[in-house]
Amino acid sequence: MPVFKTPFNGYSVKFSPFYENKLAVATAQNFGILGNGRVHILQLNPNGPVSELAAFDTADGVYDVCWSEAHDSLVIAASGDGSVKLYDLSLPPTNNPIRSFKEHTREVHSVDYNTVRKDSFLSASWDDTVKLWTVDRNASVRTFKEHAYCVYSAAWNPRHADIFASASGDCTTRIWDVREPGSTMILPAHEFEILTCDWSKYDDCIIATASVDKSIKVWDVRNYRVPIAVLNGHGYAVRKVRFSPHIASAMVSCSYDMTVCMWDYMVEDALIGRYDHHTEFAVGVDMSVLVEGLLASTGWDELVYVWQHGMDPRAS
Repeated sequence: MPVFKTPFNGYSVKFSPFYENKLAVATAQNFGILGNGRVHILQLNPNGPVSELAAFDTADGVYDVCWSEAHDSLVIAASGDGSVKLYDLSLPPTNNPIRSFKEHTREVHSVDYNTVRKDSFLSASWDDTVKLWTVDRNASVRTFKEHAYCVYSAAWNPRHADIFASASGDCTTRIWDVREPGSTMILPAHEFEILTCDWSKYDDCIIATASVDKSIKVWDVRNYRVPIAVLNGHGYAVRKVRFSPHIASAMVSCSYDMTVCMWDYMVEDALIGRYDHHTEFAVGVDMSVLVEGLLASTGWDELVYVWQHGMDPRAS
């Protein structure tokens, strides 16, 4: 399956919600510690190599990307300088970014676009806050300040336009309703830093969290005293978890153990696939909404892989 070599270390990969053959990749130089960044827009070709449609250079590393759910040419990038940048693929690189949102005081680690209302997005930062934005205004709509340490991830609920979750190094995941003054639920999900969270695409009360403790936990927010599943199998911190858009109980994860794992939390032997194609930390993973079973991953080995679940990512 296709492989693409990036000049910098891969941090995040996202399939387009509009085109089954397009994806965006966030990268950072020198493992994101110091240096430049680049956003790559890639095209999958049926029988050939991956081609690059566009690339946008940044002064700081790029840690995450997300596609607009309203306009097929808009991409949002989370930057190490605390800014969030908006790119329009219909314009040449010299005309981009078309907007730079600068309010966070530390690195922005995560961005997520609202799939229900399609007019707003979230940014999560190492400044301990989450911010809500719309693409048409330069100032944030609201800042959510409750976490006591870095917020590594923020994710909209796929069914409710006003509900999102945030995952933090303070060992909590918080559930928020943008209509309420504070968080509506605090989930002490792990005893170590929580690096990622994602909602089930089929049950609006199911959420997964993953942590430095190497585990993934699945929770029902209606009764969150104990997780409904604990998934063990990674050897190091779990960097990202994503629920399948096609199978209710399936999810994919990637880890500092350099592997990408596929899980079904409803079965006893939950680990249903393990891929060890990366040779450095695997930090970005996604599942295509448009093509069932199509996966993409990226990592610090400067490679982006796209493959069908059950196949070898390295097979050409």
